[in-house]
Amino acid sequence: MVGPGRAADGAPPPAPVIVAAARSVPFADRIEALGTLRANESVALTASVTEKISALHFDDGDRVVAGKVLVEMTSAEEHAQLKETQALVQEASRQYRRVQSLAVQGTAAKSLLDERARELETARARLVAIESRLTDRLIKAPFAGVVGLRNISVGALVEPGDVITTLDDDSVMKLDLSVPSVYLSTLKPGLPVTATTRAYGDREFSGEVHSVDTRVDPVTRAVQVRVLLTNDQRLLKPGMLMQVDLRKDARQAIVIPEAALMPVGREQYVFVATQQDDTHKVERRQIQIGSRRPGEVEVLSGIADGDLVITHGTIRVRPGQLVEVKAVDDGSKSLGDMLGAKPKVGVAEQTP
Repeated sequence: MVGPGRAADGAPPPAPVIVAAARSVPFADRIEALGTLRANESVALTASVTEKISALHFDDGDRVVAGKVLVEMTSAEEHAQLKETQALVQEASRQYRRVQSLAVQGTAAKSLLDERARELETARARLVAIESRLTDRLIKAPFAGVVGLRNISVGALVEPGDVITTLDDDSVMKLDLSVPSVYLSTLKPGLPVTATTRAYGDREFSGEVHSVDTRVDPVTRAVQVRVLLTNDQRLLKPGMLMQVDLRKDARQAIVIPEAALMPVGREQYVFVATQQDDTHKVERRQIQIGSRRPGEVEVLSGIADGDLVITHGTIRVRPGQLVEVKAVDDGSKSLGDMLGAKPKVGVAEQTP
């Protein structure tokens, strides 16, 4: 009489296992780093003269174009001086033209013409000076962007250095990262980057490496890398902390689940289930692994695309043993779902 759990010929039944197929997929090495966002252009708008605010042409968070007048300061005296100087320029110009015509006829001395020319140039210089003083009393947006909080009110007296508001060009954001110098050979402008921030959960923001610093920090042995992130929806703000993945050496690689690995010292092995008639036979193979990513490992040699590696049940099998494939793990189901509603006796989960 045949005992329970035994085949008719007395041999033990095939051990139940779960396998996963080795896959050829796009693969890239990842460099992780943290950085703080900065606007593409950023400036604190301040006064350059001591004067009272006469008008404000912006509110908190307004988007402005380059050259827009944001603040006007009291300039009645300068406007009066401007009209006076414009009149002086016009008069000096008439006097110069009159003497010039007389000099052509030979009835005026050249010295008199030179004096009138000097008076005209002096008047024009005074006009430029007055116009410059008027410009100092107008604060304009040096570039297009979004203004911050308004820190001043109409009628307030401001002095040089007083911050009126901030202006940020947030169409593109800069992200400076500190990256170990061992990656210098792969840090090139144009390297694709994905970044995330806790403010937006798992949402990814795309960008690329713009430039790499010319110096390596002698203390940390790290190099500064500047990344540019597009910000079309204006979700990113200066000062936000970003976690960045730089992807280098993009390639097609064979990957298997980490659960299939069986390390022995510094060597790595896997059990491969090879087809044999209606069953599968266990084959032990030494492999060479490359980079890792969550749940998967790159295989450089020893495994081919489509090979079935055992991920669960490895502790119950030996090379040359027949096994029964209970499920193929494609990463979309949990262990319980693969085993069905009732657990299958004899299938043990192997932790990598």
